[in-house]
Amino acid sequence: MRVLRDARTRKLIQINVCDGRRIYNCACSAVDGGIVSRKREIVGTILFDGEAAQKGYALNKMCFSFNDARNRAAFRDDEEGYCARFGLTDLQREAVRGRNVLAMLAAGGNVYYLAKLAGIFGLNVQDLGAQQTGQSVEAFKARLAAAGD
Repeated sequence: MRVLRDARTRKLIQINVCDGRRIYNCACSAVDGGIVSRKREIVGTILFDGEAAQKGYALNKMCFSFNDARNRAAFRDDEEGYCARFGLTDLQREAVRGRNVLAMLAAGGNVYYLAKLAGIFGLNVQDLGAQQTGQSVEAFKARLAAAGD
C-alpha cells in the first residue's frame, strides 16, 4: 500500500493498494485532517458505482425495457423518439447512435442492461468485450481461447 500526502499540508490525497494483479486507487479529499470523500478507481476500468447508477439511470431503464419484444420493435422503428421517451442525455444518445459501448459505460450504462441493447444491434457479448478491450472480435476471441489453455 502506498499513501500519498500533499507535500505542503501533509493531508491525505490518495491511497494506492495492489493485490498482486491490479492497482486500486482511492482518491481522497481532506479537510482539517479528515477524509471528506473517497472515489475508488481500478486503472483501465469504468466502475459502476452509485454515482454511475444515478448518471445512467435513464439509459439503464431504457435498456431494461427491451425485455419486452414490443419495446425492441418500437426502438428499431424510432431510435431518437425512444431515447427521448426515456430522457437520455445528449451524451447517452450520441453513444447509442454510435453503437459505442465504452461511451455508454462512461455515461453510466450497466453492462448487463447494455447487453439487451447490444442484442438489438446484432452484437453479442464477445463483440462487447472486443470494444471494451480495444481489440478486434477475432483478437478478443483468440485472447479468450488462450486464457482457457
